[in-house]
Amino acid sequence: QVQLVESGGGLVQAGGSLRLSCAASGRTFSTYAMGWFRQPPGKEREFVAVIRWGGSSTSYADSVKGRCTISRDNAKNTVYLQMNSLKPEDTAVYYCAASNSFNRRPVEYRYWGQGTQVTVSS
Repeated sequence: QVQLVESGGGLVQAGGSLRLSCAASGRTFSTYAMGWFRQPPGKEREFVAVIRWGGSSTSYADSVKGRCTISRDNAKNTVYLQMNSLKPEDTAVYYCAASNSFNRRPVEYRYWGQGTQVTVSS
């Protein structure tokens, strides 16, 4: 069992930065691939980024590539999403999730956090 708690969301102006954190409980955190997803208002949940269990591989949605960096600290059971050059279209609830495989599909993620709101004003 893994429990995930996101933090770091908030209101930021366009062009600004935020760093989201996701703290995990459970001794098996380091065995999971960790992903970030987001759900904009009125839209479906979408993939943002994923990092392999050891941190050796990452993958990003085209919409955030070059602006976001996913990282993890297995000693702290925490995964991060650094978001720079934020745009109003980045406004969404951001979720972290844990999967047994390195992939982009929400259905493959077994554990989810409760989400943190990110609002980017123009």
